[in-house]
Amino acid sequence: MNKIQVLDCTLRDGGYCNQFCFGYDNIKKIISNLTEANIDIIECGFLTNTVEYEKEKTLFNNVDQISGVIPKKHQRKMIVALMNYGQFDVDTLPEYTENSIDGIRVAFHKKNREEALKVCEKIKSKGYKVFVQAMVSISYTDKEFLDLIHKVNKLDPYAFYIVDSFGTMKGKDLTRLFYIIEHNLNDNIIIGLHSHNNLQLSFSNAQTLLGIQTNRRLIIDSSIYGMGRGAGNLNTELFVEYLNELTDCSYKLNPLLRVIDEILNDFYNKSHWGYSLPNYLSATHNAHPNYARFLDDKKTLAVKDMNEIFSMMEDEKKVSFDKNYIEELYLRYMESGVVHEEHRAELSEKVAGKKVILIAPGRSSSDEKEKIIDASKSNDVITVSINFDYSHLNVDYIFSSNIRRFKALGKEQREKCIVTSNIAADNVYLQTGYSDLLNDEESVSDNAGLMAIKFFIDCGAKEILLAGFDGYSKYTSENYGESGMEIITRNAVLDAMNLGMTNVISEYARKIDISFVTKPKYIVISGR
Repeated sequence: MNKIQVLDCTLRDGGYCNQFCFGYDNIKKIISNLTEANIDIIECGFLTNTVEYEKEKTLFNNVDQISGVIPKKHQRKMIVALMNYGQFDVDTLPEYTENSIDGIRVAFHKKNREEALKVCEKIKSKGYKVFVQAMVSISYTDKEFLDLIHKVNKLDPYAFYIVDSFGTMKGKDLTRLFYIIEHNLNDNIIIGLHSHNNLQLSFSNAQTLLGIQTNRRLIIDSSIYGMGRGAGNLNTELFVEYLNELTDCSYKLNPLLRVIDEILNDFYNKSHWGYSLPNYLSATHNAHPNYARFLDDKKTLAVKDMNEIFSMMEDEKKVSFDKNYIEELYLRYMESGVVHEEHRAELSEKVAGKKVILIAPGRSSSDEKEKIIDASKSNDVITVSINFDYSHLNVDYIFSSNIRRFKALGKEQREKCIVTSNIAADNVYLQTGYSDLLNDEESVSDNAGLMAIKFFIDCGAKEILLAGFDGYSKYTSENYGESGMEIITRNAVLDAMNLGMTNVISEYARKIDISFVTKPKYIVISGR
């Protein structure tokens, strides 16, 4: 059996799930438990100059800050940190001492490999173990990878890594890269593997690597509970249990389970990580996982639509997340449909001088249905439900901008639908321009309820009455009056959406009388 070392990266890769805010005591507790579990190498977080140091986070500006969270009795486990090329000034790095961290991992994209190796050389000259992390390793041609290996040999670092940044590697990809390294890398340099679990292959690929006959020492990265961006990483607790059964390793499971139970479960409940269809799509398109998160957070797209947006991406844009770029693609896709507004004049005539009750699917639309029914009895009222057919009232129209919600409607319901141009639909009452109804608040720029308000303002409504516009609770069961409509998203996104809705409704209330039929829980406006 190959000589294996396990490197746990919970405090670094896991930080993408909680903005790196583990809490100072939790940081120390996680390191102590990893030490007790006999994990060979412990990564404490990022070395970075791009943000100011905060005690509760694992983003460190210097090695002294890391030393403060390392237990005095850490049994000389190897302690490391990772730096992204260009985000830490290595000239400020002090000479290595026994009280310092032991090693620094340098992650870099292919385009920066020449400059990154010079940074690695500086770090090594100061006495630290250097880990060379060639991100998106699968993006290298064989010639490029061989050239990199030859340069790494001159550097002679502690370890050289295969990095599956986007979770796209199959076993055949891993073995191909491994044998290129095995036959060309200096024998004394360790080969490492860092993987992501977008295709559920992290554990399988680790087993594949263990099965290769080699005298080479190996490092395999993992994180407790698989905590990591998007689909997460190889689970430390699963992998070390496998090693214990397969070899004479003596890793301890209880300290890892304690970390899950006492610390990580809370983070998981607030911001889930793990396999999902969006993360699967990002992997199949060899794209940065943040693109999947962006599209998933929209909650407006079917999986097919996400796939089509990924297909629109340029290859060179896939490697690094570009928010402006994906926002542009998203809007282009949503605006690509047709507009059929032959009934627009007719609708405007019906709406002019009338009150419009907009019924969103918030919990209050069910709990306070009597208020909505009473408000609808006036002759000067037009009723419109948003993205669903309101079962307590025969509404005049259904407004829909959400592809998934629209597909749930029946044929008869669609005949009274007002839909936006991102929805491919026949036999609807009216199809209006998607981009015409957007607002400037990023978190809710295409929120269906806000789009409906703007649409009926443009149609000449006298007054807007809102029902079911509750905002968003962090407890999904509290959000909807109709079963099956729940969405699961991150708390930070929900908070931003509530603030965004408050701001936009307040802005629209300066143009038209807006009042609430049902009591909102998480948004408030003062009116005109």
